[in-house]
Amino acid sequence: MGRAPLRDFSHSLPMALLRAREAVMSRFRPMLRAHGVTEQQWRVLRALEDSGEIEISRLAERSFILMPSLSRILRNLEGRDLITRRAAAADQRRVLAAISPKGRELVGEVAPHSEANYAAIAEAAGEDNIAQLYGLLDQVTKSLAPPSKD
Repeated sequence: MGRAPLRDFSHSLPMALLRAREAVMSRFRPMLRAHGVTEQQWRVLRALEDSGEIEISRLAERSFILMPSLSRILRNLEGRDLITRRAAAADQRRVLAAISPKGRELVGEVAPHSEANYAAIAEAAGEDNIAQLYGLLDQVTKSLAPPSKD
């Protein structure tokens, strides 16, 4: 019994997405490093900046970070006073996280550098191409999302 042929490794969708991610992140990593945060810590700070106080299970979903890793990241960020955590009043088992004033200050410091990176990427790749890419990625994401449980 022969095995089905695989597409060329360089033309696999996961690899193409990873190559694109690495190309983009290579523009952001030095900036994040200069501000003392990792990619994952930045994702958490940005998610909290955007959403306000949020349950950590929802934060894990929003930031695409597994709970064991997120717990370690939250401990680090809380130790640096960049976030706060507290038990939910209605259910002490639920933990809520929020960005702290010091965390907002850090996001504010990084924001101009981040936006400059976005501008440089748009300049290099073309603004229309970037807009089209966002649209295509949204379309793929929605097409492959599991059906809602409403």
